[in-house]
Amino acid sequence: MSEEKKEIRVGMIGYKFMGKAHSNAYRNLPFFFNLNVVPVMKAISGRNEAKVKEAAQAFGWESYETDWRKLIERDDIDMIDIATPNNMHYEMAIAAAKAGKHIICEKPLAMNTRQAKEMYDAACKSGSIHMICHNYRFAPAVQFAKRLIEQNRLGKINHVRGTYLQDVYLDTESPITWRTRKEITGLGVLGDIGSHNLDLARFLVGEFQEVAALTETFVNQRPAAESENQNEADKKQMEDVTVEDAAALIARFENGAIGTFEATKLAGGNLNGNRFEINGEKGSIRWDLENLNNLEVYFTDDEPGIRGYRTINCTEKYHPYAEAYWPVGHIIGYEHTFINLLSDFFNGIEQGSSPRPNFEDGLRNQILLESIEESAAKKVWINVSEKSNSISIKE
Repeated sequence: MSEEKKEIRVGMIGYKFMGKAHSNAYRNLPFFFNLNVVPVMKAISGRNEAKVKEAAQAFGWESYETDWRKLIERDDIDMIDIATPNNMHYEMAIAAAKAGKHIICEKPLAMNTRQAKEMYDAACKSGSIHMICHNYRFAPAVQFAKRLIEQNRLGKINHVRGTYLQDVYLDTESPITWRTRKEITGLGVLGDIGSHNLDLARFLVGEFQEVAALTETFVNQRPAAESENQNEADKKQMEDVTVEDAAALIARFENGAIGTFEATKLAGGNLNGNRFEINGEKGSIRWDLENLNNLEVYFTDDEPGIRGYRTINCTEKYHPYAEAYWPVGHIIGYEHTFINLLSDFFNGIEQGSSPRPNFEDGLRNQILLESIEESAAKKVWINVSEKSNSISIKE
């Protein structure tokens, strides 16, 4: 007789893009991974009753709430998944921790370092298992890159290049969204997409020591967001964009490596170009989210005449997470990064420890983002290590 599995009853706040991605992952996790702890999609929450009810039915949730506080208070909920705009993360995570719930939170963790530190402390105090949803760490190719680095196949790391380029804001007539309003999002492209690329650098290379940054807002106004009650005159009104739509920085890491990073949503022809290249003394690796199954690898000890990047299709049993899916070469996609993340999360619940990336990573990422913002404003180098060391972080 098979051992009975422990069920974790999930309550999720948010039902749009990330809500759909997370819901898909909960539904498919038990299909691909044989875990001792499994999710039960208990309830989803959103302010618009008609839309959240529709999402609950479409995504496979048993029930719904229109007040996230009621969701957290429910006795039949064991964990909270926060998939909302950034300005809501703090209050929700604190409430979930105080209620003793396990927590997954979308990135960036908070609006600022103070909030992130309080969220981290609250989760640690409550004993909650917690993670931040930097899902790109969980592409098998990225995990394999991490393995090669840990095996010293690249030798000492000298340089990392990271870019996250999209063209979604290239149309100047596209309307204002919450991602372009500072009071809701905190940071623009830095927090929205740049945070992913910076997290990958921390994961693969190590902690940042210092940064020098430049940010810009090229499109300063956009049409007001449409609503059901708007008339034609209202739709022509313009609103200020209050965050950056482009950012670039140079960095030094604590291990001596240097790096360059860029994030923008004004890069024509780039649909979702999250890319990195890492150069070491003995080899190099590079990866592109738009081709996420492949890792390009170069080793300096290849014989002369055939030196160059080789492409590894990371779908074999040797590659992290890949064995859970299809035969070799049968490609997986973006949605599977969330499933892989959740497999670690539910294993973490079983083992009683918070897998990486967790709220500690969220806090360290927040310190880094705040340092970049400060550097751009003051036009000076900012020491990230000093800021991190000044904040008490339980290792």
